[in-house]
Amino acid sequence: MSETVTTRSRKAGVTLAVNRVLVSAHAVAIIGQPVFAGGYLGGDYDMLWLHRWGADAVSFLAYAQVLAALVLLLVRGPRWLLWASLAIAAGETAQYFAGVDGALDLHIPLGVALVVGMVLTTIAVWRPQTWRAGR
Repeated sequence: MSETVTTRSRKAGVTLAVNRVLVSAHAVAIIGQPVFAGGYLGGDYDMLWLHRWGADAVSFLAYAQVLAALVLLLVRGPRWLLWASLAIAAGETAQYFAGVDGALDLHIPLGVALVVGMVLTTIAVWRPQTWRAGR
């Protein structure tokens, strides 16, 4: 019985570490997006390519984060991270298509909200008391 609890605890610890790395990488990637957009708006037209590439990276990280949060939930992790990850991934999908369509009236404010959401999620995922509280 003790071995099962230890194995489950180890799995939860590894899964938590993976989630923390993905959330942190996602935050760094999404914070880079306004930097690339600002460079483009400042006249460096090559930055638009970086902004587009960054959007693909942010989207990939969002979907990976959803999967990792689901795995964490399955090993008795908190529900909030899955719901936050799903909301951010949905917002980023809308953000991506608004950018492709040139709908800057939606793209820019949604981008600001998503950056704030990812920063808050990153802070929360690193707080130890979040995980002690359980679900």
